[in-house]
Amino acid sequence: MRSDNTANPQGPSSLQEDRPLSLHEEPVIADWVDYNGHMNVAYYVLVFDHATDALLDHLEIGERYRNDTGGSVFVVETHVTYLQEVMLDDRLKVTTRIIDSDEKRLHVFHTMYQNGADDVVATGEFMILHVDLATRRSSPFPAHAQEMMRALSEKHGGADSPPQLGRSIGIRGKS
Repeated sequence: MRSDNTANPQGPSSLQEDRPLSLHEEPVIADWVDYNGHMNVAYYVLVFDHATDALLDHLEIGERYRNDTGGSVFVVETHVTYLQEVMLDDRLKVTTRIIDSDEKRLHVFHTMYQNGADDVVATGEFMILHVDLATRRSSPFPAHAQEMMRALSEKHGGADSPPQLGRSIGIRGKS
């Protein structure tokens, strides 16, 4: 994951807010557009990855943390829904909710919007695992990150869950 793409505009005061974090925006570039004339599916994941990097920086467990401590995160599961096409030069905004966390795992839900509109164009749900890079095994998040994640999940993980949260893939009506 990359962490050089977006600064943290909200800072620690965002712990007090009930709304999702708004930490990442970027435009659709030409290299991301496929032969159908819209953004290829792989780049939705890339944009969500950039939003995850912004979240990690916000939680003070991003690239600097990795360099200083040897701790990092791995995404161990993801689910993306594609709801509307995204085109060249569209400006994408991603909001982020922390759904849940424990000492080693972080459940994140991203929502993507385009060009300042309120319509959701895609969602990305991620399960993230904290690891010790020396052993390549799971390890607890640092205490300060656990505290921030717990506070945010209390604000974000309530009854107002996005309809895409926890979905699975399947063809309905088939036996």
